[in-house]
Amino acid sequence: MYRKFDIHILGASAALPTSQRYTSSQLLHCHNKFFLADCGEGTQMQLRRFKLPMLKIDHIFISHLHGDHYLGLPGLLFTMHLLGRKKNLQIYAPAGLKEIIELQFAVSSLTPMFDIHFNELSEGREVIYEDNNISVTTLEMDHRLPTFGFLFKEKSPLRNIKKEFVLQHNIPQKLIKEIKAGDDYVDEQGKLYANHEITLPGYKARSYALCSDTAFTHKFLDQIQGVDLLYHEATFLKEMWEIAAAKKHSTTTEAAQIAHYAQVGKLLIGHISARYSDLEVLLQEAREIFPNTFLAEEGSVHQPGD
Repeated sequence: MYRKFDIHILGASAALPTSQRYTSSQLLHCHNKFFLADCGEGTQMQLRRFKLPMLKIDHIFISHLHGDHYLGLPGLLFTMHLLGRKKNLQIYAPAGLKEIIELQFAVSSLTPMFDIHFNELSEGREVIYEDNNISVTTLEMDHRLPTFGFLFKEKSPLRNIKKEFVLQHNIPQKLIKEIKAGDDYVDEQGKLYANHEITLPGYKARSYALCSDTAFTHKFLDQIQGVDLLYHEATFLKEMWEIAAAKKHSTTTEAAQIAHYAQVGKLLIGHISARYSDLEVLLQEAREIFPNTFLAEEGSVHQPGD
């Protein structure tokens, strides 16, 4: 069965929101789960605007503690409380966020109706979430304070057993899962049917890398090799490369170079400075190096491997 793997862009402006663009936030719909990656100011408004399920979010990943990546979180948590949320919530972030949120609750005399578990991020290449379908691994960025990206990788799906074979041999339900997992089948007469003869391959496992605020670096390049979809910040045009380097950000061409070196399927550029009103200029500059580049625009939905 082909499962959902959708990335909803809620915000992709750098540092400041504009009249048209919100700061960083994305909602990932992976199989039957929803993950929020960063939570810039106004994230809950965007979730409502695009009719996305706020209360189904059970895991929130915060890349770093610059305000444009987490200032929407207190409001989102307050709203979850007011809406009667009871399920536990997992938050993954660098050290310091727990104290910020708990101070918000303390000065408001609020005890949320649900438990919040803070998982501290301290190093790259760490698997921080895993279930039967996907894993999430940290990518260590090069920024002015501890900053992480996130690699979402789908696990190889089970093979599809041929329906006519199941009907013809009346295979017990308990054996179907084993065959889908790769086992051969031996019938009552002792005849062996090799797995590749009686099954079809499942769909290709997909992958998505989110590279948040970072200077141009190769430190995580091996981790994102061949990913289907890469989001990489592109705060400035290439003419501002010196400012980008000083602020530990990337230019359009640097983002495109990373996509080229990593041989990714598709590149999304975002975290674009509020100084730019015409984003097409940034898009075209990136496409000169990596043609399969697109803007991470509010409300757009992207699928790895499409």
